[in-house]
Amino acid sequence: MAEQKRDYYEVLGVDKNADEEAIKKAYRALAKKYHPDMNPGDKNAEAKFKEASEAYAVLSDSQKRAQYDQFGHAAFEQGGGGSGFGGFDFNSMDFGDIFGDLFGDMFGGGRRSSRTGPMKGANLRTSVNVTFEEAVFGCSKEIELTLKDECGKCRGTGAKPGTSPVTCTKCGGKGQIVYTQQSLFGTVQNVQPCPDCSGTGKVIRDKCPDCYGSGYIAHKKKIEITIPAGIDNGQCVRIREKGEPGRNGGPRGDLLVEVRVSRHPIFQRRDYDIFSTAPISYAQAALGGEVLIDTLDGKIANTIKPGTQTDTRIRLKGKGVPSLQNKNVRGDHYVTLVVQVPTGLTQSARELLKQFDEITGDSLNYVKKHSEEASSDMKGKGGKKKKGLFS
Repeated sequence: MAEQKRDYYEVLGVDKNADEEAIKKAYRALAKKYHPDMNPGDKNAEAKFKEASEAYAVLSDSQKRAQYDQFGHAAFEQGGGGSGFGGFDFNSMDFGDIFGDLFGDMFGGGRRSSRTGPMKGANLRTSVNVTFEEAVFGCSKEIELTLKDECGKCRGTGAKPGTSPVTCTKCGGKGQIVYTQQSLFGTVQNVQPCPDCSGTGKVIRDKCPDCYGSGYIAHKKKIEITIPAGIDNGQCVRIREKGEPGRNGGPRGDLLVEVRVSRHPIFQRRDYDIFSTAPISYAQAALGGEVLIDTLDGKIANTIKPGTQTDTRIRLKGKGVPSLQNKNVRGDHYVTLVVQVPTGLTQSARELLKQFDEITGDSLNYVKKHSEEASSDMKGKGGKKKKGLFS
C-alpha cells in the first residue's frame, strides 16, 4: 500500500487561503529547523525537510497550486520523472531566494542589501545608575563615553590627503561576492560581503596617517541625559544619532542608555504602584486616630479606624509613580499597617496594662482559669485526674 501523504497546507501549517508571502515564511521556518546541515544524521529531520520542500514546491507555484487544489496529490502522481520526491520534478523550481537567505542565516552570509550606498551607523549601548527617587521623579545625568568623529585630515575617506579610494577589483565595486554551491535542489547562490573591501566597494591604497584608514578618530565626550519621570529598572533612554558614524554618508546610529535603579530601604515598586509597611502602636490600633506614613512626597498624616488589625492594607490614591506617557497620572501607594508590641515597659506601665487586660477579658489568666475549671469538672464526675499540661 502506498504511503499516505499529508495535506501540503497542513505540512506548512498555513491556511488554504494563505498568500504567497505567508507560504514562503512558513517554509523558511521549517527549512531552517529541519535542514540536513543543521541536523546531521537525523533521518526524521531529513524526512520532514523533504516533506516541507515538496509542499512548498507545489504551493509556491500558482499553476501547480491550482492543480493541487482541484485534484490533490493525484495531480502529480502520473508521469512523474525527474529527481523530485514521490515522482514530482523539482528541477524547474527556483529555491535560490529561499536558500540564499537560509544558508546566510546558518553560516553568516545570505542576501544583503548593497553596502556601497548610505548606511546608518551601529547603535551604542551604555548604562547609568540612578536612585529610586530619581527614577520616580526624573533627573538629568552626565555620562562620559568614547565616540567616533569624522577624521579632519581625510574628511572621512580614510585615504591620505591628495589620494582617493579606488574601486575594489575583486567585487568590481559592488561590495558583494556571489558564491555558488550545490544543494539538494540544485545550484544555490550565496551572497557575502567582499573580503577585500569589507563590503564597501572601495580599497584604500594610501591610508590617512591620522585615522589609519578608518576615516574616524575616537574622542571622549560628556553627554547630558534626561531621565524621564517614571522610568523603571532595566528600561532604556534612546538618544538619537549619538552612536557609531554611518557609512557612505549615512546617519549616525543611536545611543541606548540602560537605567539601573537602586533599591529603596522602605518602598517597593510594582509597575506604577508603590508598596510599603508602616508601624502603628497598640493604642493607635485600638483607639484609631492619625498616623504618620512615609510616602514618595514625604510624610503625610492618615486617619485609621478604631480596632485596626495588624496587616491591614490602606490605599493612598495617586501617591505612586508617575506614568511615562503622562507625568500628571500616577499610580497608587499601598501601605500595610503593622501593630508594634511595646518593649521595655516600666513597672507602672505593666500594672496599668494588667488592669486594662482584666477589664477587657482577663486574657493573662485565661489559661489558668480554664485549666482549673477542667480539673474541677474531672473531680466532680468522680474520674481520676489525669496528668497533663496543667497538672
